[in-house]
Order: sequence, then structure tokens, then C-alpha cells
Amino acid sequence: MIGIILLFPFRLFADEPVKAIYAKITNPDNKEVTVVAHRADWRFAPENSLAAIESSIRLGADVVELDVQKTKDGQLILMHDKTLDRTTTGKGKVAEWTLDSIRTLRLKNGAALRTKHRVPTLEEALLTAKGRVMVNLDKAYPIFDEIFPILEKTGTVEQIIMKGSKPVAEVKKDLGKYLDRIIYMPIVHLDRPGAMQQIDDFMKELHPVAFELLFESDTCQFPKQVRTKLEGKSKIWYNTLWDTMAGGHDDDKSLENPDEGYGYLIDKLGATIIQTDRTAYLLEYLQARKKRNEHKIDAFH
Repeated sequence: MIGIILLFPFRLFADEPVKAIYAKITNPDNKEVTVVAHRADWRFAPENSLAAIESSIRLGADVVELDVQKTKDGQLILMHDKTLDRTTTGKGKVAEWTLDSIRTLRLKNGAALRTKHRVPTLEEALLTAKGRVMVNLDKAYPIFDEIFPILEKTGTVEQIIMKGSKPVAEVKKDLGKYLDRIIYMPIVHLDRPGAMQQIDDFMKELHPVAFELLFESDTCQFPKQVRTKLEGKSKIWYNTLWDTMAGGHDDDKSLENPDEGYGYLIDKLGATIIQTDRTAYLLEYLQARKKRNEHKIDAFH
């Protein structure tokens, strides 16, 4: 029952913000909604940039989701795509460029325009986040053995959230030696056969802090069942990035009617963790509903 240890906020963090966030995430009875900034606050600064991380922290996000890729010379950087074309002024595969070469490039913003910002290393990103915000590392599962020493070097191990869709036996095999140091959350596609059994297996073997749940439409019968099953045991994470991730209750729906977007996931399906591309908007909604402690939203957003 390795994972059950993570239900209790017993670790001592050097900085109070992360200690409070960790305690909230790992307490299944805490109903305050945790906000995850997808690729950090990319509407304000380039995705996966240090500026986007800083912006997320200023807004009051609890978690930044960051993507990791490896360069030709084995260095770990923040980058979502395997190629440089969409988010930088370079072209080609990340794996065919050295770190020094990538350092000469500029990041593009959400409108695909060149900015002053450069591609950060994973270490730089972790030092920026240290003690201030939790970090969900995406695309990191296959290379986690290479990532972990950087976490130890930067003193950010306990700030890390990892997720994946593999069966529990594979997770224990792949990440077993890390599961008492990091938070691991299974990803479960509720539309797929065996979804409920997958949840049962994880609850029996690891008792995760939370489950990330996906479903394409409201015709899926399982989201409400899962809420009942996990009540008081594990938290529920939903993504509002696009419509088929949470049955149409996404960021776009929330811009039209937040009670039918974010509100539906919270009130009907028990969401207490939401990953969004509209960090400021979600935070304002939660504060208005008293689902969130007061935090002054940065005036620039």
C-alpha cells in the first residue's frame, strides 16, 4: 500500500506555499478546488517558459503542468512537441539539436509570434517552481530515471506529480522505487472497457491521492458512479482543455456558462482538481463561488 502514505501531508517543506498546496491535494476531505495551469500560463507568456511559470504563480495556480523532452546531447528541456517548429524559431526534431543550439532559439507565443523568451532546461524550471507551486511533469514517464536525479539536485522531489494510463502492475514495476517520494495519479478513460476495474485495482494496490478521469460525452454513465466510489478516499481530477476530455464541460463551455462547465464538474461529478487553459478565469470563478481561498488576481491578466 505504498501510495496511501501520500494521503497525509507529513513532509516538511522549506516554503509555506507548497506545504499548503501539498496538504490540500493529499487530503481527500478538502473540497477547495486545486487549479492546474496547462503548460503553465501560456496565454500570458510562451507555453513551458519560465515566464509562464512565474505568471501561473502570480495568478495563484496550485500546479503547473510542464512537458519534458530530451536533446541530442541528453539534456532535459521544457517542450511539448517532439519538434521545434510550432513553439520556437527553429525547425526539426528536438532530439536532433544540442542544448547549446536550442539556446539560440526564441520561443513563440500563443499567436505563433517570436518572443524574447528562450527554451528553459528542466532544472531551471524546477528551481523557478521550488517551494512555490507543485509541478505535474508530462511526457516524463519513459525517462523518469533520468529526471529523478534532477529532482533530488534541485530539492523538488516532493513537489512532483506524475500521471499515466498504465495498469497498476506496470506502474509498480516502472516507478515503484519512487512512489513513496512523489505523487502518482492514474489516468482512467471512463469510456473504455474495464475502466471501473482499473480504478478498483489502483485503490487496492496503491490508493492514489487522485484519479484523472476522461469521458467524451454525458452519455457515459460512469462519472457519477466514480464520484460515489471515491468520495472521502481519493480526489477527482478533470481536464477542461477541450470538449471530449470532460463530456463537453470544458473551458469553452465555461466561457459561455461557467456553471455548466466548471460548475458541473465540481457540483455533479465531484471534481476537486481542474486542469485548464484559462487559469485566471477559473480562479475568478472559484473565488466568486467561495470554492477557493481569496487570492488577488494579477491585474495584467
